[in-house]
Amino acid sequence: MRGTNIGRLTVLGQQILSGLATGSLYALTAIAVVVVFRNTRTINLAQGDFAMIGAFLGVVFLKDWGLNYYATIALVVACCMLLGIIVERFVMRPIADSDWLTLFTATLGVYYILHGLAGWIWGRDTKAFPVTFDPTPVDIMGAVISKGHLFNVAWALAIGIAIYIFLKHTRQGIAMRAVTDDPDTAQLMGIPVRRIVMLTWALAGLLAGFVGVLIAPILYVSPQMMDDVLVKGYVAAVFGGLYSIPGAVLGALMIGVAENLAGGYLGSHFKTATAFAMIVVLLAFRPQGLIGIQKRREI
Repeated sequence: MRGTNIGRLTVLGQQILSGLATGSLYALTAIAVVVVFRNTRTINLAQGDFAMIGAFLGVVFLKDWGLNYYATIALVVACCMLLGIIVERFVMRPIADSDWLTLFTATLGVYYILHGLAGWIWGRDTKAFPVTFDPTPVDIMGAVISKGHLFNVAWALAIGIAIYIFLKHTRQGIAMRAVTDDPDTAQLMGIPVRRIVMLTWALAGLLAGFVGVLIAPILYVSPQMMDDVLVKGYVAAVFGGLYSIPGAVLGALMIGVAENLAGGYLGSHFKTATAFAMIVVLLAFRPQGLIGIQKRREI
């Protein structure tokens, strides 16, 4: 009986660790959704497709160009940052003063354009990422997790710390926070708001590049590969009230663990439903999100 209980606790620990690993990748997407929304009032539906383009480029750089893994990450991140800048400059900037529904619809258009572009260039079939996900198990206090999952968690943690330092301790990061608080006052203070908004989209591209390369070995590469991840990232951002980065990260980790537990104990078809059930319950009792620390501007 005691052995059975220990076995159940071990399985529970594995489900939680795997959920935290999955949630860490949702967190990078959620952070990008929050950063863009805070500075532009835009819910970026194309965020997942930035990562999808990055994953396809990763396949090209690794397989066709013969680059090593780390050079591929650097090049993919640079390309995704450029993609974010192009979308801001040629799609979002001309309509920057429009209402939120127009901005939302524009990102929906970018979503379908990138979907179509990827299918036209690389085809609709799934492709295996040349760098495989390492399934070698690692024992952590009786719970087993793969080396690949630990690798992704380490990357997500390092990126999260770098984003925190950037926003807290660099001139550009402080300017981004000033634009979040009040763009009109920031403009009067001499902060180049347009340039900061472009930097915001570049940051979203940077996060998408990392997510694309890190998640590709798990999901395979296809034009639809990021659709489900984007939904989870968006739900996590809503968990944080759409303004709080720590709240979005916490929400992403909670969703990762909850859907993993639901998939393990109830069945895989309950995983996505669990994320939406969580957001419905949260909004019913706390509409401002888990950490509603910012007063929202009118949209």
